[in-house]
Amino acid sequence: MDKVKQKTHTGAVALGIRGSGLEQAGEACLPKPRAADLSIADCPAESPARTKELMEKICEAGNVARALKRVEANKGSYGIDGMKVEALAAFWKENWPVIREQLLIGTYQPNPVRRVEIPKANGGMRKLGIPTVVDRVIQQAILQVLQVRYEPTFSQSSYGFRPGRSAQQAVTKAQEYISQGYSWVVDIDIENFFDKVNHDRLMSTLAKRIEDKRLLKIIRAYLNAGVMENGLVKPTEEGTPQGGNLSPLLSNIVLDELDKELGARGHLFVRYADDCNIYVKSLRAGQRVMTSLTAFMTKRLKLKVNQNKSAVDKPSKRKLLSYSFTNEEKPRVRIAPQALKRFTVRVRMLTNRHRGISVGKLVRELVVYLRGWMNYFRLCQTPTVLARLDSWISRRIRCYLWKQWATIANRATELIKRGVDKINAYRVACSGKRRWVMSRDKYVQMALPNAYIRSLGILPLGGFVKA
Repeated sequence: MDKVKQKTHTGAVALGIRGSGLEQAGEACLPKPRAADLSIADCPAESPARTKELMEKICEAGNVARALKRVEANKGSYGIDGMKVEALAAFWKENWPVIREQLLIGTYQPNPVRRVEIPKANGGMRKLGIPTVVDRVIQQAILQVLQVRYEPTFSQSSYGFRPGRSAQQAVTKAQEYISQGYSWVVDIDIENFFDKVNHDRLMSTLAKRIEDKRLLKIIRAYLNAGVMENGLVKPTEEGTPQGGNLSPLLSNIVLDELDKELGARGHLFVRYADDCNIYVKSLRAGQRVMTSLTAFMTKRLKLKVNQNKSAVDKPSKRKLLSYSFTNEEKPRVRIAPQALKRFTVRVRMLTNRHRGISVGKLVRELVVYLRGWMNYFRLCQTPTVLARLDSWISRRIRCYLWKQWATIANRATELIKRGVDKINAYRVACSGKRRWVMSRDKYVQMALPNAYIRSLGILPLGGFVKA
C-alpha cells in the first residue's frame, strides 16, 4: 500500500494519506476509456451487512463506473495538480483501491480547488472553483447516490440542476401564473449565494437525513478544502464553490427550505438555482412578500437578499433566466433585452470584418453559436424580433463578403457573376459608401440574396430549433 501511495504522489497532488491526487477542476477533452481500462469491477464485493451504508453504496463498482464515465464525457479543465481528463482512466485503474479504502475508513482528504474567473453577463466576474479530476469522480459518485434520496422530496416549483427539468419549463410555468392574473412578480436576488452558503447550517440540514458520518465528514471536507489562488491556498469557511459536481445538489438542499416555506404560505413561484420569482396579484401583496421573505432568508437561511437587484414589479420589466414577458392580458414569452444585447455583441465579434478568416470558417463558428442560442430561446413568441435579427445577421455576412472582395475589379466580377449587369456592377463596385450602407444596396442584395445566406448554412433563427 505504501508503494501505491508513493507512485501517486507525483502526477497528482499527494494522493497518499491526504487524498486523491486528481483535481475535479475541469473535465477537459478526454477520450472514452475502454471497458477493460476500468478496474472498478475488479474490486472486492461488498458484504451484505455493509451495502446499506451510504458510503458503501457510493463506492459500489457500478456507481463509481458511471461517475467516471460522466466526468470523462463532460470534459473540462484540470485542477491544482494539472492532471487532465485524458490521464484519468489509467490513474484511476492503478489507484482506485487505495482511494476506495480511504473513503470507507473515513481518512480521504480532498485537494483544494483551483480558482478560475469567467465573465458574467452583467460585466462582472464569476468565480469558479475547479476540483481535481479525481475529486470530480468522487463528488459525482456521491451525487448519484444522494440525488436518489433527495430528488423525490424537492418542490415541484424548483427547476434548476434537476433531472428532467429545465429553464424553459420554469419560464412556461411563470407564463401560466401571469396568465391566471398574478400580474406582479417578487423578483428575489440572493447576494453571492454560492459564496455565502453557511457550512454549519448546511451540514445540520444534511445530518437530518444522512446517518453515515463518513459521508458527512467528506462533504464537510469538500466544503472546507480551500481555494488555490495565485499559488496560495486560502481556507473556505463559507460557500459551496461553483465548478464542483456536488454544488448544484447542495444548493438545492439549502434552498429547499425556502421552497417549503413558500409552499406553506400558498405562494405561486418558480425557482431555478438562486433565481426565485414569486407571483402575486397586487403591488401591495408583493411588497409584503418581499419584506417577510427578506427577513426569513436573513434570519433562518443566513443568506442576504441583494436589495439593489431585487424588486417588486411587472413581469414585463423583469427578466427570468434571460427571458421576459410582453405586457399583455395574455402575455407572450420574449427574449429579455439584456440577452438580446449580449447576442448582438457576440455576433459582431464572430462576424468582425477584420478577422481575416474564410467565410466558410466564419459561418461554421456562427452556426454553432446560433443553434445553441436559439435552442435555449426556443420559447420566444415574438417572431418580429427574430426576423429583425435574421435581417441584421444577413447584413453582417454581406459586409464580411464585401470586405473580402476588397478591390473594385473583384467586387465588379463577383457582382456580374451573381447576375448584376455590367454597368451597375461597376457603378456599385466604385462606390465610396461604407460597407454597412452597401450591405443594403439593391444590387448587393441581388448578388447576395437571403437564399444565398441560407445556402451557407445560416438558417432563419426559428429554423435552428428544428435543425
